Amino acid sequence: MSYHQMAHYYDLLMEDAPYDKWASFTEQIIQLSGKKVESIVDLGCGTGQITTRLGKSGYRMIGVDISSDMLSVADQRANAENISAQWLMQDLRTLNGIENQDMAVSYCDVLNYVTEVDELRAVFKNIAATLKPNGLFIFDIHSLNHVENNLANQTFAEVRDTISSIWFCLEGERPGEMYHDLTFFVEDDGQYARFDEWHHQRTFPVDFYERLLNDAGFDIHLISSDFLPENDNISGETERIFITSVKRSE
Repeated sequence: MSYHQMAHYYDLLMEDAPYDKWASFTEQIIQLSGKKVESIVDLGCGTGQITTRLGKSGYRMIGVDISSDMLSVADQRANAENISAQWLMQDLRTLNGIENQDMAVSYCDVLNYVTEVDELRAVFKNIAATLKPNGLFIFDIHSLNHVENNLANQTFAEVRDTISSIWFCLEGERPGEMYHDLTFFVEDDGQYARFDEWHHQRTFPVDFYERLLNDAGFDIHLISSDFLPENDNISGETERIFITSVKRSE
């Protein structure tokens, strides 16, 4: 997965993304958990949209992303909004050097980019190592139903004044697997430049994530859907599943 070129246009492409909902959901979970949360690590933070929102709420933030270009945009955003945050360029599969955090979040289907079981197992163990005992971990994923019925083998297109895109979502060989073939045309001073991205994602059944989390030292706290912090509200219409877990104190 490469975000080298996309980083400069990512916020324009994602201007309708529900960042406020992700931030609000996080704070609702904190409130419902009854835990004292002062520090949060945002894993796969991209351009820092959620990181800075949570920073505005007073949390000490660390943003982690694999793309230096994304982190550069995130740093510019934080500085412009007078938000203090630490930015780290790391791959979640080899995440290290972060400890004693009260909470970790990973949103916008970041963990769907971890497509191999052994790598997903390693990511969960790495995240556990970043947290204090009883620390919270929230992430979201595409539901299998959403991938299989709404995304795989579909074509999406969008035309705007300064940027247009064509997205071919191709079904993979394994259940829940898909490849994204993206083409963008960006207007710059009357000229249009083309660039392409190729992304690979995979989602697994919820009980599979539960097993891997348990093996990594987490207990499941809440499984919910589409930004609603209510347990067991998953349905056939659910597009995005949120899994909240707690690191065991043992």
